[in-house]
Amino acid sequence: MVIKSNIEEATKSLYGAKQRTILALFGIIIGIGSVIAMVSIGTIVEAESLRQFKEMGTDILSIQKGYGGGANKAITLEDAVNIPFNCSSIARVAPYIQSGLPTWYSGKKVFGPCMGVTGAFQDLNKIEVKQGRFISDLDAFAYFCVLGDERAAKLSALGLHEPVGKKLKVGDHIFTIVGVLERLPGGGGMRPHGVNDAVLIPIKTATRVVENAEISNIMARMMPEFHNTTAKAQITDYFSNKVRGPEVEVRSAEELIEQMEKQMKLFTLLLGAVGSISLIVGGVGVMNVMLVSVSERRKEIGIRRALGAKRKDIQSQFLIESMILSLIGGFFGICIGVLASYIIAHFSQWQFMISYMAILVGCGVSSAVGVFFGFYPARQASRLDPIAALRSE
Repeated sequence: MVIKSNIEEATKSLYGAKQRTILALFGIIIGIGSVIAMVSIGTIVEAESLRQFKEMGTDILSIQKGYGGGANKAITLEDAVNIPFNCSSIARVAPYIQSGLPTWYSGKKVFGPCMGVTGAFQDLNKIEVKQGRFISDLDAFAYFCVLGDERAAKLSALGLHEPVGKKLKVGDHIFTIVGVLERLPGGGGMRPHGVNDAVLIPIKTATRVVENAEISNIMARMMPEFHNTTAKAQITDYFSNKVRGPEVEVRSAEELIEQMEKQMKLFTLLLGAVGSISLIVGGVGVMNVMLVSVSERRKEIGIRRALGAKRKDIQSQFLIESMILSLIGGFFGICIGVLASYIIAHFSQWQFMISYMAILVGCGVSSAVGVFFGFYPARQASRLDPIAALRSE
């Protein structure tokens, strides 16, 4: 009954000072909203990155030329394509060459990456073709090319519409466009960077037209019955003992996912810490409102004490008032934080998800703010001398 009457009294008091209450609520709403939005965005980004990894499959390996003692040795195309025949854990490989050849159309230059690839590159990266076809191993030294979605859009702005079958100057050579790719999701997973903006040509052709062409990256898919540690050991052994070529670094999707999860948790924690700064500002606003309320209600406090109210009764009344203020602000802050994270996810084309942990944290933090920042004003109210309080006007 006492708690119920304190809640009713606190509600009346807050309603009676509407302007001051609204100002305090703004601080709490912004603080809680910032924390919820930032933590939710961190969770959404983590889920999106994981989705891109898992979309390609966790059986993918990335083989990169190292920078150790064999750094001056090159990985040949023959070395790369022979990996599955010498490593029982590997099902398929897709070596590729990366360079920066510009493309020319109507006398205008468009910069972007140029990649020499094999037919397996499409399968391992799960690339969809919008128009035409992909590069085939049968193309060998042919001057055919495939455009990424962004590169096709740039050339379309220069007048290259319906590009399949048309000619395009890549570097110093004329290529025939045989396909246009569907847009791939933004950077993530094991996919090479920049495929959307790239011109893809046969890898053997790239060895002719690209200056200092070198295979420094190979994608590989493992056989289902093998673990990545076995595959990594076999690949390392193949390059060091059989090929006696350069040192290689082998990374698995599972390892990258594990590292990324750790990094994203730290990232989310950092975002929450940054958002907490505005929450502290909101809490100080609550404290100021409560201190003003204590100052204005000195006579009321004196009368209640004179009628037999104990110090803990006065303290609990003001603490409840502070908690109500914080919880109301917390509710609206959670709504605004979820809405903000939805808007950001929508415009970034990420899959929206609600972080229930963030909502629970928001509820807990808003309650804690009410108790923490309301304790000092409540204690001040409970320690007022009844006689001095009754004399105040």
